Amino acid sequence: MKRLGVALLCLAGLAACVPAPVREADAVLLSAQAGREARLAAAPDWQLSGRLAVSAGGEGGNGRIEWRQQGEDFDIRLAAPVTGKSWRLRQQGGLATLEGLEQGTLSGPDAEALLHDATGWRLPVQALAAWARGARAEGAATIEFGPGGLPALISQRGWQVEYREWDAADPARPRRIFARQGEDASVRLVVDAWETP
Repeated sequence: MKRLGVALLCLAGLAACVPAPVREADAVLLSAQAGREARLAAAPDWQLSGRLAVSAGGEGGNGRIEWRQQGEDFDIRLAAPVTGKSWRLRQQGGLATLEGLEQGTLSGPDAEALLHDATGWRLPVQALAAWARGARAEGAATIEFGPGGLPALISQRGWQVEYREWDAADPARPRRIFARQGEDASVRLVVDAWETP
């Protein structure tokens, strides 16, 4: 009997890891998604707080994230509780800066390249701003939907962006996002709170 209980617990644990079944995009789902994305685009200022894990080429890190987006500009703060290190990646008026490095503050026109050069992380910052809200970034993309008609998977720019949980807001916003580019790069974002300034 004890073995049966353990076996049932193991099966329940495995079932929790299985992604929800997805539906191929059809005209109705794509139209609803386009409407959702239009509503999100009409509110370009937002912020979230949560936890981020990044892995690239066998190296990685995790910690707290605070992300404030204002149109095209953003202010992202990362804090690693184990090491006590913190970074701040900002973009204002087309200029990106990265603070918190041993070599001092770095700046340049491309936030993603700046972060990659300094840390080795491939974090698609511009696209992630759209993906974090369950929207497609600019450019070609394919999309699959979950049982509730919300995105389950967005494939874009060589990344597979999987949505595991949504909140009950209107429009709904993701709570758990797993993004992967091949076998070398992955990003996991768990949103604890969404806010609209």
